[in-house]
Amino acid sequence: MRFGTGLSRPLAACNALDLSGIRPLLLDGAHLAWLSPAAQTALASLDAFAETADGWGFATHCRDADARSAALASAAEILRAAGRIRLRGELYPVTAEWGAPVAATLDRGASVAFGIRAFGVHLNGYVRRNGRLLLWIGRRSAHKEVAPGKLDNMVAGGQPAGLSPIDNLVKECREEASLPEALARRAVPVGLVRYCFSTPGGVKPDTLFCYDLEMPDGVVPTPGDDECEGFELMPVEDALDRIARTDDFKFNVPLVVLDFALRHGVLSPENTAGYAGIAAGLRRPFPLLG
Repeated sequence: MRFGTGLSRPLAACNALDLSGIRPLLLDGAHLAWLSPAAQTALASLDAFAETADGWGFATHCRDADARSAALASAAEILRAAGRIRLRGELYPVTAEWGAPVAATLDRGASVAFGIRAFGVHLNGYVRRNGRLLLWIGRRSAHKEVAPGKLDNMVAGGQPAGLSPIDNLVKECREEASLPEALARRAVPVGLVRYCFSTPGGVKPDTLFCYDLEMPDGVVPTPGDDECEGFELMPVEDALDRIARTDDFKFNVPLVVLDFALRHGVLSPENTAGYAGIAAGLRRPFPLLG
């Protein structure tokens, strides 16, 4: 099977970036966030922040993570009160990169307006049948705020503060697919995909930690909460075809599927138009400001 240029479409969409009006949030020279104009207006009204020629920083009295978290929470509340964001009650880490010190935390609902690096876990649940690879594909519930009714990886979730990625994956496996912990912990970490694009509310610089899990015969994922309507087993080639031709998948899921297909040899330099661009485009470095 040959694959055309349509597979590059979701990569282009997830890296469509306009930094006009965006300024960085800095801490000791480290780039923590890409601040939207609305977020900058909120920061300007608080004495916890100071603007410099290079961008925005914390005032000297915000000396630790707790103080910085409280300052960001106050700024987020200003945007919530103005009707610009909806707070989610889940805290994300604010950091210059995964593994770097956590400078603060911020409500998930404010992450785009403040342009912080957000992290997530995505699980490719797959089976082998007659020499072919098939993926378990979930369908998101119609009431989801983001991408309602769209197709999704078998398990996926944002990465909250204070929880390791594997423990987060175990939690999401239980909640979304009713998978037991012993099975979920067999998931293999296989790398990451990264993208950064503009939205009307701000910038999304996201990193998704990818995992593969070969599902045992007879194990069928079943929704454990109301976030997923159900699952279907789909040949990888069929998933790629739908990615190339439609917008059936949630915006970032095609990148995880493309990464899976590259690693498992479903996509190759011989059968895929734009193969090199796809491979390179899954892990683009984030642009820095200042």
